[in-house]
Parts: sequence; C-alpha cells; structure tokens
Amino acid sequence: MSAPKVLISGSGIAGGVFAFWLLRAYRNAQITMVERAPSFRLTGASVDIRSSAIDIIKWMGVMEEVRKNSTNEKGVQMVHSNGKPIATLAATGNENMQSITSEYEIFRGALAKIFIDPVVDQLDLRFDETVDHYEQVDDGVLVTLAKSKKTEKYDLLVAADGLGSRIRGQMLKSKPKEQLWDEGVHVAYFTINKDLLQGSKFAKQHNAVGGRCMLIRPDPHPDGRVRAMFMNITTKKQTEMKKRLNDALAEGNEAYMKLMEELFHDAGWLASELLKGMRESDDFYASLFAQVRAPKLQDDRVVLLGDAGYATPGMGTSLAIMGGYVLAGEMLEHPGDVRIALENYEKIMTPFVKSQQGGLESAMQFVNPQTEWGISMRNAVMGFMTGSGLLQLGMWVASKIGFTEKKLDMPDYKWPGRESAKAM
Repeated sequence: MSAPKVLISGSGIAGGVFAFWLLRAYRNAQITMVERAPSFRLTGASVDIRSSAIDIIKWMGVMEEVRKNSTNEKGVQMVHSNGKPIATLAATGNENMQSITSEYEIFRGALAKIFIDPVVDQLDLRFDETVDHYEQVDDGVLVTLAKSKKTEKYDLLVAADGLGSRIRGQMLKSKPKEQLWDEGVHVAYFTINKDLLQGSKFAKQHNAVGGRCMLIRPDPHPDGRVRAMFMNITTKKQTEMKKRLNDALAEGNEAYMKLMEELFHDAGWLASELLKGMRESDDFYASLFAQVRAPKLQDDRVVLLGDAGYATPGMGTSLAIMGGYVLAGEMLEHPGDVRIALENYEKIMTPFVKSQQGGLESAMQFVNPQTEWGISMRNAVMGFMTGSGLLQLGMWVASKIGFTEKKLDMPDYKWPGRESAKAM
C-alpha cells in the first residue's frame, strides 16, 4: 500500500500528530480530516508533555515552537482565603522527573496548532463535519459523514474525536459513556481578561469545604489575563451532588454556570471575581475529568486514538502524542496490512496506558479535601513537606540515583530518508 487513504475524525493533538507522522511515512498519503467545530479550536486548558512524548516532539522538530508558546508557569501555590501561600510545588527544571507543573506547560489549542501547521496544506480538512456511521467491508471501511451525507471508502478510520467518541460507541456497540471511568471530578474552564496573579508565574489554588476548588493559571498574553478553573470533587457517597453536576453538564453552558454561581458564591478567596469573569468569558466550557478505559483500541480497520481510546487526566496529552506516533510507525512498518498495523499499535499502547491509569481518584481526594479538618490536615502536611525542603530533596535524590519517568517501550521506526527517529 504505497499511499493509504485515511479519514481522521478530530483535529486535536492526537489527530495532528498522527497526520504529521503518516505523511512522513507516506508522502502521498490521502488524509481527510473532519472536525465538528467551525474552525480550529485555539482555546483550551493548560496541558503538559511528559515521558516519551518529549522525545517525539523533539523528533518532529517543533520543540522551539513549544517552548515559545509555553505558559511559563513556574509551579502551583496552594493559598489561604487571604491569598497567603500554604505550600509551593515548583517545577523541577528536569524533564525526566517533573512535578505537577511540567517543563512544557502549554495551552491545548496552541499545541494542536503546532502539530498540524506543518502538514495542514496536505490535508483535505473539513470543518463543521463529523462521522455519522461506518460499515466495514473486505477491502476498506465505508464512512458516511453527518452533514454532507456523503459515503466514501477508506483504508483506515481513525477516531480521534475525544472523550465522548461516537465512533468508539459504534465500534464497541455501546454508549460512549460506558467506557468512562468517573474520577469524581467535574471541571469548568474559562479565560479572564485580567491578571489576577499580578504578574506571578505561579498558578494559585484555593480549596473550600465540600470538595470545591478554584485555580488560576498564568497566560503569557501581552495584555495580561489568566486561565481559570472551578473544580468540584465528589466522593462515591455524594450521589446527589454528582447527579446535579452531570445534569448541568448535559444541559449546557448556561445551566453549568448557574450551578457554579450557586456552589461557589461563598467559597471565599477570589470567588466573586472568578464568577464575574466566568460570565464575561467567551471560551467557557465544562467537562467530566474522567479516564476512558476502552476494552479494545481497534477493530478491523477502525482505531481509537488519544482521548477517544485512553483519556487519562494528567497524562492524556502525552499519551495522545505517543499514540499518534506509534500508529503511524506501525503503518510504516506494515505497508499494505492495516489490520496487523492496528493490532501491533494496540499491543504497544495498552500495557503503558494501563500503567498510567489508576490512583488519580485518591490523589484528587487528598489534594482537595471535603471538610475543614481535612483541608487543615492537607495544609499542614503539604506546608511541612514543601517548607522543609523534604519534597524537593526527595526528588533530587531520586534523580541522582537514576529514577526517571517511565517511558513507552516502542520500536525505533526507520522513517524514510532517516536511519531512525533519533537521527531526526
């Protein structure tokens, strides 16, 4: 198969990385990309790059652009209602052992644009369009689009359509939400056109009882602004609150903003300014902070990529980058045999994905306690660990004895014109 014909559903990070590397493998690859939004979504929350994803962006030759578009966040400070710091979790300065703030902190939309810009002119890019349904046939997959109603045959259908992937639902013959692993966290994101950090490069977090958390993060925009978040962390017993949050999420932005106004009006700190900024923002969106645990990543000529197959808060962006690279690499290694390429992609990605999933729920409950007593205990522990230098010392010792972030065990693909990716 000298030039595979591929449809990618989704123009985000996973889809962009895969398109980049597939065109490196096959210069004449025919790639159609559909995106439900009317244009590229350049807004979005801050994301980070870790583990093998760092190597991949270096091989892509876009590290300079990533650094240039970094948020320059230096760490996260937990603060009291009066703004006084409780604990400071600083960036480590070491890409092999990063803290909660990555060495490569960047906004999701900016990162997606960096990946797709080098190849966008080589794509048949269709906005305001989605996949309605597909049908597997012997020599391809027939895909019908929702808006145009056109049906066309492809060698491969790539579902890079996110957490609620409809393609995943059809592939697994289930509702997309059935693969969601609820971590008990709901998040609202929005931009405030005011520098509430007063020039600080440290993100600031404040917790209130009831699992309520407010977070503001730096934005390098020259006019001065911040990216803000309302987080609601619920326990398994808080079924009524979880239902209210899920119902508001399903109803849309207005319903969710009204619920945030109800829940955060007495949360202290900058709550009133954040609520006002939320109403004035033009990029508000809310989502479930959840994992996707799909029982399989491929079926014949259909494959799940990135969040559609393995959304993982804290690691999802890096997994999407790795997945896009490996999928294209396996297409390179197995020309003419899409099925074997997809099977190998699944075998490589699944063990690593599983190693990264799990444990988030307990961590979120510790960092965001439900009670005043719990918040006080968290403050005491985190304040001591960071104030005494024990946390920093522990990470320094670990780095000196060779402990690094776990990396994906993947083949050293021989890309055309190069001996290996590392030679790029």
